[in-house]
Amino acid sequence: MSEAALTRDFRIPPPPPGVQLPEPLPEPARDEIRLEAVMAALSDPLRIGVVRKLLLEAVDFDHTCTWFELDRPKSSLTHHFRTLREAGLVRQRQYGPSRRNQVRIEDLQARFPGLLALIADWTPACE
Repeated sequence: MSEAALTRDFRIPPPPPGVQLPEPLPEPARDEIRLEAVMAALSDPLRIGVVRKLLLEAVDFDHTCTWFELDRPKSSLTHHFRTLREAGLVRQRQYGPSRRNQVRIEDLQARFPGLLALIADWTPACE
């Protein structure tokens, strides 16, 4: 991988001014994020696509599951997003009845330099 790819600058848009953010749902601490859990979570094309979309297309601080426009039952999406959160890839916050998601950019860059660049460069097999 090129040096330019390794130093890509991924950013999360800032939260809206004056908004009190809820605490994140339970997730592994930075030093507890395990490579095997991350790789297992990313082995599903839907999940790697979710992380990629958040990295490249996020327009808000965090996004609901509906923003991804995935044609899956709610129970299936709940499973996929929980898998991403428990692996340490995304941070989820509960806003009333909905959960909003963002990539844990700083934590993942610190633990696995270059991983996010690989995810950003990934293209689905069907494209």
